[in-house]
Order: sequence, then structure tokens, then C-alpha cells
Amino acid sequence: MIDRTLKRSLGQMMHGVQVVGASRGGVERAYCSHWVMQVSFEEPLLMASVSPKHDTFPLIEASGEFAVSVLAGDQVAQGQYFSYPGRKFRHIAAEFLDHYPGTDLPVVRDAIAWLRCRVVDRKDLSDHVLFFAEVEAVEALRLREPPLLYSSRLGWRIAGDKAREDGVSVRDGLLERLAAAGFATDGPDDEDGGDE
Repeated sequence: MIDRTLKRSLGQMMHGVQVVGASRGGVERAYCSHWVMQVSFEEPLLMASVSPKHDTFPLIEASGEFAVSVLAGDQVAQGQYFSYPGRKFRHIAAEFLDHYPGTDLPVVRDAIAWLRCRVVDRKDLSDHVLFFAEVEAVEALRLREPPLLYSSRLGWRIAGDKAREDGVSVRDGLLERLAAAGFATDGPDDEDGGDE
């Protein structure tokens, strides 16, 4: 059992909401996740954390592929529906789903974007499997829409407000401090993506 304070602290983490869909042998399943993330700047690689208890898991494992639907802020109903095992609702909300073009991979209608992913590696953990996948294709549908977010403590939220003031650049301020301290502010370290 996870420590209560640790659980509450982790619950403050806000994540984007996606629906992961897979199919195999005429069976289609999808589940809501907030544990899908980009893991590389150089290559289009994603990581999806999937519980073997999900109906989607054996389909991903057998087919080696899945689709990700990035949900918009106005899609909380879809996120909520796919948060429960489909069998609980007897898969009655088929109107939420479409197919990635040219495939039988289920995707959520009117999502921000759809990503078609091919599994390239996996890491088995105690209660989840991390599938690492290359994004082979993308369909951008509503890229201007704010995404749906979720945290276990704060619930469903819509991204939107800027965290920085207009016209204020934290990076420029830091570069000015470096220059004032006598350090060079241009060079190969400028393109590291902010890893430090």
C-alpha cells in the first residue's frame, strides 16, 4: 500500500488525457489514460503505461500496435466513459469511436489528434507494462483546442491560461544574468532542450 502523504503528493501531478485503442481479430477496445507521454525529442517515440488488467492490453501485446487519441477539454464525457472497463457499460458508447484511417484501430471522434503507434520495446513492472512505441502516422484534427487534463486530487481540468506574462521571457532574463557574469551565452549548449 502506498503511503498516504506520497499518494496525495503524486495526486497533485497534472497529466494530459488520452484514449488508447487497439484491435485484434475483430475485437476492439479502448481505455482512458493519463500515462502516455513523449519520450524523445529526436524521434517520434511515446511511452504508454498499460495495466495487464485492461481489455486493451492483450490486443496491444498481440498486434504490436495501438492508437492514441489526444482528448480536448470538451471531451470529459469520452474521458470518463473510457475510464471504466468497457464491459461495465456493455460497450454501449460506440458513437464516441471512429477508426484511424485505413486501419481497424479505434480512435475517439473529434479528438485533438490521433497517433498511430508501433511497439518497439517494453518494460514489465509490478502492476503495469510500459510499451515504448514509434509514432508511425498522425491525424491532426483540432490542434487549436485546449487539451483535457487530469489529476487524482484535482479531477478533470481544461488547459488554457498562460503561466508566463506576455512579453516576459525567463530565458532572456537568465541569458542577461549569464552575460553580466561574464559567461558566453551562445554555443552548442543552447540547443540541449533544457535538460538541466
